[in-house]
Parts: sequence; C-alpha cells; structure tokens
Amino acid sequence: MVFSLIKVGVVFGGASEEHHVSIQSAITVVNALSEGGNANLFEVVKIYIDKKGRWWGSPLAEEVLKTGSEPREDELPETSTNEGFRGLPKESECVDVWYPVLHGPNGEDGTIQGLFKLTRKPFVGSGVLASAWGMDKLAMKIAFTAAHLPQVPYCAVDSNQLFNNETLLELISHLESTLGYPCFVKPANLGSSVGITKAYTKEQLIEGLKIASKLDARIVVEESVIARELECGVLGKKSIKASSVGEITHTSDWYDYKTKYSAGSSKVLIPAPISKEVTKRIQTLSLEACKAISAEGIARVDFFYKEDTNEIWINEINTLPGFTNQSMYPMLWEHSGLNVNELVASLVETARE
Repeated sequence: MVFSLIKVGVVFGGASEEHHVSIQSAITVVNALSEGGNANLFEVVKIYIDKKGRWWGSPLAEEVLKTGSEPREDELPETSTNEGFRGLPKESECVDVWYPVLHGPNGEDGTIQGLFKLTRKPFVGSGVLASAWGMDKLAMKIAFTAAHLPQVPYCAVDSNQLFNNETLLELISHLESTLGYPCFVKPANLGSSVGITKAYTKEQLIEGLKIASKLDARIVVEESVIARELECGVLGKKSIKASSVGEITHTSDWYDYKTKYSAGSSKVLIPAPISKEVTKRIQTLSLEACKAISAEGIARVDFFYKEDTNEIWINEINTLPGFTNQSMYPMLWEHSGLNVNELVASLVETARE
C-alpha cells in the first residue's frame, strides 16, 4: 500500500517586531519535520511572510531559511509596491495541515488563524478566540480573573490618557498609589518582551508609557515582584497534558528581549529545583490557564514563584511559543520524553484530530 506524505504548510516571518525570532523558530521546525522518520511522513511546504505582510512561496522561503535572515527588497523575485496579504502562494493549494511559526501581531493574535479557518484545513495551535485572548495581555488577564487564577496586581491604561497633561498626572498618581515602584510597563499586544520597560521613578514610568504607546494603544502596568520565573509547556487537544517545569535564571535586572535571545545571558534549569507539590501546582494551573482562554494544541504558561511565601502567580500564556535553539518549550518536552522531531510530529497529528 502506498501512503501519501502529509503536506505541512510552515508559515513563518510575519509583519511584527518578532520577525527574526520567527525565522529562527521556523528553521528548527522545518528541520525537525524533515529529519529521521518524519521524512517518511511529511512533506514541508515553506511559505514566508515578509515584514510588509506579503506572502512568498519557494524559492524565496527556502533562501530565507538557508540564510536565517530577511531578504533585501532588491532580492525579492519581483518588485511590488503593494503591502499586506494579496493571496496565498500557489504552493499552498496542496497543503493538508497549516503550521504557523509566527510570533506577535498578525501571527499569533487570531488573524492568521481566521485565514486558516477560511481555507477549511486544520492548523497547529489554538483557534481565533484563544489566540486573540492569549495575545492581548489585558484580555488574557480578564479571562484569568474570571477563572479565579492568581495574578500579580496590575492596571490597564489607554494611550489616550497620555496625551493630556491633566489626565496623565492623574494616571501616574493612580499607578503610584496602586502599584508603587518598581513596576513593569507593557504593550498589550506584543511578545518576546518587545516594548517592555521597568520603571523605578515617575520619570521612567512616563517614558515607559510613551514607549509602549508607540507600539499599542492598550497598555498593561504591573506590580514588580521578587520571584523565581518558572515555565510549563502544554500539548494536546482532546487529551491535553503538561510538561516538566523549567526555570529561567539570569543576571540582568529582568528577562528582557536582549537577555532572551543572547547566548549566555540566561540559564535554563529543567527540571526546576522546586518541590513536587509546587511542580504539580504549576502543571495544574497551566492546564487551567489554557482552559480559561480555550487554548489548545500548543502553549507555554509562564509563572512567578515567591519561595518564602510559597505564592504562585501566572504571568502570561503564549499560544505560539518560540522554537529556537534557546527556546524553553521544546526543551521542556525533551525532558518530558519527546525529542523535537517527535514533538513537531505530535503537534501536526494534534491539529488533525
């Protein structure tokens, strides 16, 4: 009997600040789908989205994966003044399963997921609703609050509050009395710590709000807690399970973009040196967080753990976690018994359930 290969459409790049991270993640995913036994199961259809939102098939997608960087405008197969989505590349007609390897807006916020649904083909990861909730930090926090999940104190800010001196002063006064210093200022709809600042003073808080407002109209300001940073992977659809728990340690003031993606700037401990009871609580809360926003397929849930008081707070959920050689998600599942080749195969099969 002749079995046809499952054609997996790996979509990567994207019009977001995390474009480069997406390319690095896609290299890992494409290699894993093409190696060992997976070579007898899958055929990878590579599709690249440039920073202007234009979709490209082969050979440009393959060249981007080969070089690990975005092409210059003069390297594109054809010149085009158009920006944004203008249709799927011809190669996509044969795709059986979509595999988005995208980070940030226009990739993991429900927009691409909506497009995939319109094609009536299965795709890896959460659907439109969960992707949108998971990407928007404010919406996510509202969902977690409704599910009675523990979080650090926070305030929501509308960027319109920054453009008037009187409302700005009122806002700063409210944030200082509610959260105090230091505090974190975050754009609601970005990942990988892009646009996040830590404020120790009023001046730094105002500057952080201005930085965040340039990236998103919705802003989150969170109380800073001195705690350990733990992460847990989630996998599955009909049967969802949690991975081992890992810990991120670093010497920088906080886990910013540079620390995340610079070799040697942080250290990963898997399993995290915590008790079995805390591990179990983290795993349980991870599954509850996914349930709260209807996340499925793939997710990573990040936590703060204050050891002296034994308190645990959910920081956030990531519905399309990174897959670079420094990313926690594949490392967590490696420790849990699934190597990266088995993991990506499992994700494709989960999408087809």
